Amino acid sequence: MIHGWPDTFRLWDRQVAALCSTYRCVRFTLPGFDRDSERKAYTINEICEFLNRLIYTVSPDRPVTLLLHDWGCFFGYQFYARHPRGISRIVGVDIGDVISARAEMTPKAKAMILAYQNWLALAWTIGGRLGNRMTRFMARALRCPTYGAHVGAQMNYPYYMQWWAGTASYQREARPFEPTCPMLFVYGKRKPFMFHADSWLRRLAQESNNAVVAFDTGHWVMIEQPENFNKAVLQWLQKAAQPSH
Repeated sequence: MIHGWPDTFRLWDRQVAALCSTYRCVRFTLPGFDRDSERKAYTINEICEFLNRLIYTVSPDRPVTLLLHDWGCFFGYQFYARHPRGISRIVGVDIGDVISARAEMTPKAKAMILAYQNWLALAWTIGGRLGNRMTRFMARALRCPTYGAHVGAQMNYPYYMQWWAGTASYQREARPFEPTCPMLFVYGKRKPFMFHADSWLRRLAQESNNAVVAFDTGHWVMIEQPENFNKAVLQWLQKAAQPSH
């Protein structure tokens, strides 16, 4: 279970409660997202190496299912692009393939993304109390339902790496994401723009082992409709575990 911004492992509390009787649930806070973390910008390869060590530790002999949200989707998809044999199934929440999504976004959506993400990149660069205040301001403006004392500038490094890191930027290092393992993609419809491309969604839905579910929510589907979300995930996991004929 890999969370995104501005969250921690606590994002998945209700999903662990729903899944733990059937599945072993492994969750953690991303490197650099803890309130007391050192101010460091992690590359895609560094995050993927971290995930590789973690997955090998908890499941050295069997592939795992990824449950992903927000930047957790980006990092999880990039891990899959590099280590597909370690992953059996993927549940992605609200973030699709960023390369195809960027290509199909409207100019207005691109402008909105540039505005809030560069604000957070600047907050990470400034750091300290001012950076924290800037980060918390944006979390409130985006109506983040998990907003709390843990929110701080230290967790903004993905935005810095996306836009301001030059040759090491995520835009340069990201690989296309085209899953061949079964995938469930869940997204919220109540947003000013989507974080996935329609063409990518259509390709995904064409595969019989995949499923796409849209909820009448915003970005944090698992928080806004936890019971329905958990039900959809459980049903799909059970279906995906069945042998195909």
